[in-house]
Amino acid sequence: MKRLLSLALVSFAAATAVAATAVEEFTLTIKNHAFEPKEITIPAGKKIKLLVVNKDATPAEFESKPLGREKVIPGQSTGTVNLGPLKPGRYPFVEEYHENDAAAQGTIVVQ
Repeated sequence: MKRLLSLALVSFAAATAVAATAVEEFTLTIKNHAFEPKEITIPAGKKIKLLVVNKDATPAEFESKPLGREKVIPGQSTGTVNLGPLKPGRYPFVEEYHENDAAAQGTIVVQ
């Protein structure tokens, strides 16, 4: 009985550790070379996974110089950008192939 209880406690501890390290996901969509939403808020001090969904037929490039991230996302596909942990602030990003278009710009707000 002691052994069964010990195994149950170890299993619970392992499951709790996995849940505690789960990475939160946020989604950013590109359609007609424009980002939706334009601004995304993420938690400070935590690692997150940013899913960039490119609904256009052509490739797009998510780029943020302040974050040091570049990711080319082929047309009609999804790319993953891992971020964090980040300090509070505002981090701009662009769709590099159309960066002079205001619709192709956005901001990650870290709070």
